[in-house]
Amino acid sequence: MPLSLDQQMEAVSRRFEELAHRLNQPETAADPAAFRRLMQEYHEAEPAVTAYRALRTERDHLAQAKALLAGDEALEPDFKQMIQQEICEKTQSVAQLEQSLKMLLLPRDEYDGRSVIVEVRSGVGGEEAALFAHSLVRMYSMYAAAHRWQMELLNLSETELGGVREAVFAVNGQGAYSRLKFESGVHRVQRVPDTETQGRIHTSTATVAVLPQAEEVEVELDMKDLRIDTFRSSGAGGQHINKTSSAIRITHLPTGMVVECQNERSQFQNKDKALEILRSRLLAQKQSEQQSAINAGRQAQVGSGDRSEKIRTYNFPQDRCTDHRIGLTVHNLDKIMDGNLDEVLDALILHEQAEKLSKLQS
Repeated sequence: MPLSLDQQMEAVSRRFEELAHRLNQPETAADPAAFRRLMQEYHEAEPAVTAYRALRTERDHLAQAKALLAGDEALEPDFKQMIQQEICEKTQSVAQLEQSLKMLLLPRDEYDGRSVIVEVRSGVGGEEAALFAHSLVRMYSMYAAAHRWQMELLNLSETELGGVREAVFAVNGQGAYSRLKFESGVHRVQRVPDTETQGRIHTSTATVAVLPQAEEVEVELDMKDLRIDTFRSSGAGGQHINKTSSAIRITHLPTGMVVECQNERSQFQNKDKALEILRSRLLAQKQSEQQSAINAGRQAQVGSGDRSEKIRTYNFPQDRCTDHRIGLTVHNLDKIMDGNLDEVLDALILHEQAEKLSKLQS
């Protein structure tokens, strides 16, 4: 039999008090790893505990108002009406706080607090697909800046016209994965490209994969499993071409994964960045294997780039953005391309929460 809301919160509150006590102990402060882990758990529990305290206060006020109304039949009509109004307001407040608390208690993705590595690749549509991929990279960079997250370019392959064949970048910030994870999949654009001379609308795609950043202790790499090659950086030409072999290509032999990194001037820096990407890809693979019923893995995230696999469409002639997973359409596409994604991402988060709540109650 599932625990009631109050039983769950009593357990959370006890754990919260225990964490507060342990964080104040000298032995905890002497162990940075343990302190960091306990502090993270403390901060994760704090919103639910705060909401539960507010709920109990509102319940007490509601009980007092009901007792006052029932305890004296000789109340003045105006005073009685005031109490009845308070009971109505407190009843609504209690219901809202209980719903909020249920949302806070929903199972969380263990990687939600992580920074991410994002991989954007051009799909179907040739040069226009590469130009659209460039637009997506710009969109995510502006979104990251708006949230005060740091974006770090790890690898970039461009076309002659400034499009992006592949861009790999890190977005470093608390909770980046909890929001950007919804971007994984095929993005479709419908617009008249700059390269079109007759004004025809083209349909092109780009794929996005969002990976939680892996910690070294989570994914151990055996150097015997790696083949590391060096080569000269390549680019659109001219100053973009590196005359030394500083670019790195790492092949993970057990899985066949290949990672390239050429954006840093130092071979050692490129190697470190490539290993960071590789760990995150391996963590994503491990994650998909553990949750195969929910997520078919990184390859399923990005698909083949075919137009029929789209998760979202950006239609410029109609000034609309449609997320096909939840049937949401919003307008003012220019703002979205300038990084104003919160309206779409908030709707996806609410949809996910509603699904989780439905499963818990069924």
